[in-house]
Amino acid sequence: MLGHLSPYLHDVPPLALIDSPAPHPSRPRLQLCACLLSSGLLAGLIWSSACRADAVDGAAPVNVALGVGAERLPSFAGAASHRNEPIPYVDIEWANHLSLSTLDGLQVDLIGGSALHGGFFGDYQWGRDTDDLSPRLRGKLNALSPRLTAGGYLEWQLSKQIDVGTDLSHDTNGAGAYLNVYAEWDLPKVWLIEHSLQVRWQAMNGAAMSRFFGITPTQANALNVPSWRPGSGSQLAELEYDVFVPTSVHTGVALAVTCGRLLGDAADSPLVTRFGAVTQISESVAFVYHW
Repeated sequence: MLGHLSPYLHDVPPLALIDSPAPHPSRPRLQLCACLLSSGLLAGLIWSSACRADAVDGAAPVNVALGVGAERLPSFAGAASHRNEPIPYVDIEWANHLSLSTLDGLQVDLIGGSALHGGFFGDYQWGRDTDDLSPRLRGKLNALSPRLTAGGYLEWQLSKQIDVGTDLSHDTNGAGAYLNVYAEWDLPKVWLIEHSLQVRWQAMNGAAMSRFFGITPTQANALNVPSWRPGSGSQLAELEYDVFVPTSVHTGVALAVTCGRLLGDAADSPLVTRFGAVTQISESVAFVYHW
C-alpha cells in the first residue's frame, strides 16, 4: 500500500531514471523474504517480551501476531500479469506508543492522544526484477531495486470502528516522495470472524512516478512507443477487504483482497496502456499465531 511533494521529473537528470539490473533477480528476492521473516519474528518476540514486562507495571498492553503466508500481486506497478511471493506476517501494536506491521509499516506515536495519533512512519517498497517483465519488455526496461521509505503520519480515531489518516514519506536512498490518505472501518463481527474495509488514495512526486511509469527515449525506441515523463500527482486509488478467521484461541487465518485503479499520469503511461492494466488486484493469505 501516498503542495508537499518534490519537484517534477523534468528537473531530474535522465540518468536518475535508470536502476541497475539485478544479476540474479529471483535469488535476492527469496533471500530478502527469508531475512524479513526471520528478522520480523525475532524482533517481534524480543519486543513483545520487553513490552509485556512493562505492561505488568501498568503500561499499555501489547498485541502480537506473527505468521507466514503468500501474496499474489501484480508483477510490477502497472502490470497485467501477477507473481506469487512468500511473505512474513507481523502485526505488533503497543497502544499509544508504536506499531509494526508487514501491511502498514512502522508507526511511532509521538502524540499518543485519545483520538489523535502521529509521529514517525517507515515502510518498504517492492522493486521490479527482470523476471517480472514480460518477454516484450525484458531487456528493454531496467530492474528496480527495493527501497525503504521514511517520513511522518497523522491518524484520527473517529470512533472505535472508524479511523482516518495520512502519511507522507520519502525514499531513504532515492528521490521519490509518496503521500497516502486512508480511511478504515472495522465491520461488525460475523460470529467470531473479524473483518474490515480500507480505502486508500496515493500520490507520488515526479521522480517516483517516473521511476515506476516513465519511459526514456532509448526505451521508447526499443518498445516502439512514445517516451513518457510523468509529473507528480494522483497515482492510485484502492479498496481493501481484510478478514481474520480464528482456528483456535491463539491461531487463525488472515486474508486480504485489494482492488486498485491507477490514476493520472500513471494510468496514461504507455507501460500501462500498451503492456499493462489500469486495474491492479492483489490477494494474500497467512497462518497467524497471536497472543
